[in-house]
Amino acid sequence: SRRPSDKGSARDKADGGVCVGGRPTGGRAMEDPQQAMYRVEALATQLYNSPNAEERSQAEHQLMQLSSSADCIPQCQYVLDNSTVPFAQLVTANALRKLVSQNWNNSTPQQRLDMRTWVLSYLANHGPSVAPFVSSSLVQLLCKITKMGWFEDPAHQKVTDEVNQFLHATPKHCVIGLNILTQLVSEMNLPAQGRSLTQHRKTASSFRDLALLQIFRVSLNTLQSLQTGGIATTGDDALKLQELSLKLSLLCLSYDFIGTTLDEASEELGTIQVPSSWRGLMEDPTTMQLFWDIYSSTQPPHSSTALECLVQLASLRRSLFSSEGQRGLFLNRLLSGVLKVLQTQVGLRSHDNYHELCRLLARIKANYQLGELVVADQYDEWIELVATFTIDSFQHWQWASNSVYYLLSLWSRLVASIPYLKGDASSNLEKYVPQVTRAFILSRIECIRAALSSPEAQDDPLGDEETLTEQLESLPSLCRFQLTQASEYIVSLFDPVAQMYQQLLALPQGERHANAGRLSQCEAELAWLVYTIGAILGSHLTPSSNPETQQLIDGELSGRVFQLAMLTDAQQAATERLSQRTNQQLELALLFFMGQFRKVYIGDQATSSSKVYGYLAERLGLGDHLAVLTLLMQKITGHLKFRHECTELTAKTLSLFSELAAGYSSGKLLLKLDIVHTILQAHTSAEFPFLDIPSNGRHRTAFQGMLTRLLFSESEQASQYVQFMEPVRAALDKLCEAANQGEFFRSDQIRALLIGTMRDLRGICSACNNRRTYTLFFDFIYPAYTPLLREVAMRWYHTPSVTTPLLKLVAEIVYNKAQRLTFDSSSPNGILLFRETSSLIYAYGTNMLTHEIPPSANVYEHKYKGIGIALLALQRALSGNYVNFGVFALYGDKALDDVLSIAIQLCLSMHLSEMMSFPKVAKTYFTLVEILMRNHTATMVKLDTRVLTHLASTLQEGLKSHEVSISSQCAAAIENLAVYHFTHAPEGQRTEAGRRLSEHLAQEPALFQGLLATLLQIIVFEECANQWSLSRPLLPLILINQEYFSQWQEQLIAQQAGSPERQSKLASAFQKLMADVQNNLESKNRDKITTNLTLFRHEVKALF
Repeated sequence: SRRPSDKGSARDKADGGVCVGGRPTGGRAMEDPQQAMYRVEALATQLYNSPNAEERSQAEHQLMQLSSSADCIPQCQYVLDNSTVPFAQLVTANALRKLVSQNWNNSTPQQRLDMRTWVLSYLANHGPSVAPFVSSSLVQLLCKITKMGWFEDPAHQKVTDEVNQFLHATPKHCVIGLNILTQLVSEMNLPAQGRSLTQHRKTASSFRDLALLQIFRVSLNTLQSLQTGGIATTGDDALKLQELSLKLSLLCLSYDFIGTTLDEASEELGTIQVPSSWRGLMEDPTTMQLFWDIYSSTQPPHSSTALECLVQLASLRRSLFSSEGQRGLFLNRLLSGVLKVLQTQVGLRSHDNYHELCRLLARIKANYQLGELVVADQYDEWIELVATFTIDSFQHWQWASNSVYYLLSLWSRLVASIPYLKGDASSNLEKYVPQVTRAFILSRIECIRAALSSPEAQDDPLGDEETLTEQLESLPSLCRFQLTQASEYIVSLFDPVAQMYQQLLALPQGERHANAGRLSQCEAELAWLVYTIGAILGSHLTPSSNPETQQLIDGELSGRVFQLAMLTDAQQAATERLSQRTNQQLELALLFFMGQFRKVYIGDQATSSSKVYGYLAERLGLGDHLAVLTLLMQKITGHLKFRHECTELTAKTLSLFSELAAGYSSGKLLLKLDIVHTILQAHTSAEFPFLDIPSNGRHRTAFQGMLTRLLFSESEQASQYVQFMEPVRAALDKLCEAANQGEFFRSDQIRALLIGTMRDLRGICSACNNRRTYTLFFDFIYPAYTPLLREVAMRWYHTPSVTTPLLKLVAEIVYNKAQRLTFDSSSPNGILLFRETSSLIYAYGTNMLTHEIPPSANVYEHKYKGIGIALLALQRALSGNYVNFGVFALYGDKALDDVLSIAIQLCLSMHLSEMMSFPKVAKTYFTLVEILMRNHTATMVKLDTRVLTHLASTLQEGLKSHEVSISSQCAAAIENLAVYHFTHAPEGQRTEAGRRLSEHLAQEPALFQGLLATLLQIIVFEECANQWSLSRPLLPLILINQEYFSQWQEQLIAQQAGSPERQSKLASAFQKLMADVQNNLESKNRDKITTNLTLFRHEVKALF
């Protein structure tokens, strides 16, 4: 199927109109193809070699036009056939790849086959001589054509037969052939843009069944020939062949065989679902031995890739093997290979090899039960060497820092399997696990010391929270395996350091400063040990899951940590070190421990009779929940009062406080503490300085919300609420006074007070989750302070730091979550609340429309964020279902009309492309438009034609969004508008709204046509995660535009002229779409087209 050369045909095609810079030659009758090629060569050389950025940009702009039209394909082929400039070849190869993908549906199957044949011919004739990046680009093109045309013609499925001709030619041809197979496997394994997941899996599964095993055999045979000298090549070609063959083997073994591998970065991939047809190859001992031989005889990266292949082999599914005996033999070969590596240490001086071996050890345990391992030949020797290897890795942590996770995972899984071990065979884990545990804990201590002595050290166990979390997940199971030994070791490390820390803190101030380094080391070591103790405590769900012995050990460990917590709070010297990072790390560790202790020993599941409390009462006087909670709250308040400079510490402290307050049992217990009642009475920045730090804005809101929830969990009495709100009332009164003092209201002092008060109010309002508590808040804020909020919007509209918390407060106040905004039937509060909201949004919006944003300002912060929150407040007010909006028109009140008018003007002020780049703003905008189109359609159709057309164009753009919620809201908005037109069109002359809509369509007849075209384009050609939502506007749009719908479908069918069979199937699909659909919008009729659409998409997707 290979042609010697395609130069003549390419030149013939080019003579029909050479594409120069993407434009068919015009002024002259025809430009010589060779001259056009010279221009491309010059531009490509300028693009890659010119030192002038402007020249490179101009060249790039002109060359981009090469991929603008299918007419440029002959020009690209001509340049590739005749040019000797590598850069020109690369540019045209990339353009050709892009053109084929873009014009796939507009080309005939024969044209695609011709292109495929041309690429194969080019690679055969020119591949060895052109630059590697050129052949690589053409290989990608060939694989793209093969994948997209896999079911179109049997020739596409014979690609492996054609590649075999490359493999049996020269070494350089063999390299190209392996490149093709490698790229093909990779391409088949990845979803194609513009194609559904179903289509992708259909192609991938067919490729798996027809070609993948054959390709895997090619990679193995090539590797075997290279090992035995069967391929007569040396030097770079041999290394390249080995590299590509190993990569191809790994890709074949990593193939997504059944469509379940969603996260390639995850180590929890489970088993590899190799097809049963691979059984013989996998059971053949030479297959695994080949990779072990390559590992032992090569250098990285080849040796590490061989180990990666062995990692995949270790994950083969159990049912692949013909018998349990065969699986046992396979495991024996695997363990034997690992054993040989551990004995000889071959290759382990390489980081990559070392890392992959650790992965292999972890994967062996992940896929084989402990019962299978212990009966394997050489298990005793294997587990001994693995334990030695692990301990050695921990001791040389500088070398194996990235591999620690896999080794911990291995031993954690081994320990977890012990309860399920049956038979007489011994696992020997009781001998090695304590050694491994001690080595790991000690290695972390040494690592911490090294990090303190060298600030440039990369590996700090306390510096990376993600790594710390990973290690703390695996460590507890190792410690709990033989808890007594582990706890004794931890205590032997903890006590001397804690004692030294206490002694250092007791030194005079001058000596303490002189020993600052020793203090930091003590704090860092204690921090790691406290994290370890916390992880051990939190590794079981309830205290009842622990026997009394383990509870006593928990008590002993916890007592030491609580004693340390008291030390850090009580010693004045400890507060001197607040700014030290090690001191902050120690406090973070104490918070982690307290959180773990709370989960197990405080709350609904815990009991005061636990042995833990017996030990704590005896040693520290902490006899029950209340005593421990008091200690926890002292730590929490101490952090919020004195350690407010550390944002991370503040966040973790508030998180612990939130967990305590949110728990039903722990929340009730908190209210029995005097310290909590003191906080409820005094909760301003005077008592808690962290509230005044600007970066703690969110924490301030959360803090006030937690306190409010605590207050309401005890009582919803108005008297207690009034007392709680007294500090907020005082701040609001001060702001009201300042509002009457002109310029003073614009001072920095008032601005800070404003921001803090708005955040406090929002936190308090967010905690009002029922009618009773919300009414208390509403009566507090209205009518006394709502005029102040409006004044703030008018005077501070240009300051985002003020308007953002203000508008978020308003959005929270009008939010009817859990039906909390339910007023008495005789109460006007709902209408009054909407009027106040309307007035504030109108004041803010009017000023923002005339406000010029500073040129250097952040456009999101100074414009889009504020407008987005204002629209969110209006959206919540309109959809809250606590206002009868007909009242406003009935009594001539302009509140509704004014706020809708200003909201639409704000919408028009936002550029669509900018708005779509800010997801929060876009979601709010489209939700608001959907509500307006649903509940206020008559108002919307009275807008100016230009405005309505703009809104429709934004809905059309929103339909294309990959965000399902946005696309669904746009579909719903379009449905409401189309249904309104369909139902009011017959009486358009009798209602004002109907008449206005008819006038709009007279001026913009394509308004609904554009929406229908976009909707059909998505339904036919794209993957629809929200098919039901998109189906709802389809029928009203078709009924409104029946003639346009017929034209669109005829045009689509006509585009398939190259395939009469496809034309026939497409016409049949459109007939089925409208089968039994009547000319009305009754529910039954709409459900019918929704059902038909499912069948229609199924048939159409098989065609494109």
